[in-house]
Amino acid sequence: GRRRREAAEDEVEETPQEKKLRLAKQYLEELRQLGDQGAVLAYSRAWGRVLGSPAHILLFLQVQPPDPARIRVLRGHQLPVTCLVISPDDRFIFSSSKDGSLIKCKWEVDSGKRLCVVPGGKKGTEERHMGHASHVLCMAISSDGKYLATGDRNKLIMIWDAATCKRLHIFTGHRDAVSGLSFRKGTHQLYSASHDRCVKVWDVAENAYVETLFGHQDVITGLDSLSRECCVTAGGRDGTVRLWKIPEESQLVFSGHQGSIDCIQLINEEHMVSGADDGSLALWGLTKKKPLALARQAHGEQESQGLQQPYWISAVAALRNSDLLATGSHSGSVKLWKCGEGFRKLEHLLDIPLVGFVNSLKFSAAGDFLVAGIGQEHRLGRWWRIKEAKNSICIIPLKQKTTAPSPESPGST
Repeated sequence: GRRRREAAEDEVEETPQEKKLRLAKQYLEELRQLGDQGAVLAYSRAWGRVLGSPAHILLFLQVQPPDPARIRVLRGHQLPVTCLVISPDDRFIFSSSKDGSLIKCKWEVDSGKRLCVVPGGKKGTEERHMGHASHVLCMAISSDGKYLATGDRNKLIMIWDAATCKRLHIFTGHRDAVSGLSFRKGTHQLYSASHDRCVKVWDVAENAYVETLFGHQDVITGLDSLSRECCVTAGGRDGTVRLWKIPEESQLVFSGHQGSIDCIQLINEEHMVSGADDGSLALWGLTKKKPLALARQAHGEQESQGLQQPYWISAVAALRNSDLLATGSHSGSVKLWKCGEGFRKLEHLLDIPLVGFVNSLKFSAAGDFLVAGIGQEHRLGRWWRIKEAKNSICIIPLKQKTTAPSPESPGST
């Protein structure tokens, strides 16, 4: 009886839509096992129409190891890169760093040229110049590519015109460093997370504050969202991942890491991935309060002060609506992973050698390249310094072939 009660407590109530999706995926997997690819494609199209988006249907990707000679390195930041985003059309990269003078850069992917630089200034001078006056910790771009949002250690969120790099507005209200930003897909609704332990909701098009959500017991270190009116957050040393349901003003609490949870990203509307400083990588389903899969010491161990310590997971990325993940640390490589067996298994695929702290990772929408923000230091502190690392942005080409057809690309809506 106790076991049944504990199992029930670990379950999150399933909505009718979620049940439909789960059963559809289950039937798709049965078709795949039978080798009926034509039926897979037809069924994917049908359920894509029923669910409103074919992007719910998973791709099963095989990635070929990239040629190190084809990895492009963009130099320009003098201090560690802290965050980056890719424009929805995969043409541009926006990046920020700990630089006092180079706060935000815009890069063209094809040519590698730096198109725009927004200089920063000293603390207290934000109203007299365009840029931030402290370390930028997070960035987000709207799904239509119109707005860019940046958050800094000085509690400020700045809204930019992504095309011209002109600053449009400053949001104030957080009481500590802004550590996570995400636009709700298909809207101009912005979610922000902070070391003040709260999440705020903003309407960027109206330059308006909407509401504040409370619940975390420690600093929030990361945030992500997709199309639904909800977001997920990583709660640092409170050991929890949380799903915030905005209309219901409620939250679901997930736990499973032993250390500080430092990064998080949604894979699709039903699954997410997170990384912690205990070296663990966790794969979650939004209907289970415990991880579906957990890779401990995902990047191995290092010797620190005579002790063996796991390498911190400092960045995670997911190719949306696929089974492909990437993780970064300061272990000397970016690792690619596959979510196997209905998201209940993490399979290591390959390593991509990169020296330095991997402070940010993003897949292109089409999945043909991965971008890494590299620094000599961790984005949140100066616990270690890797002198041989180059403060830079690395564009890593990815060769893929799909083993099951899909009506849309992984990043489609």
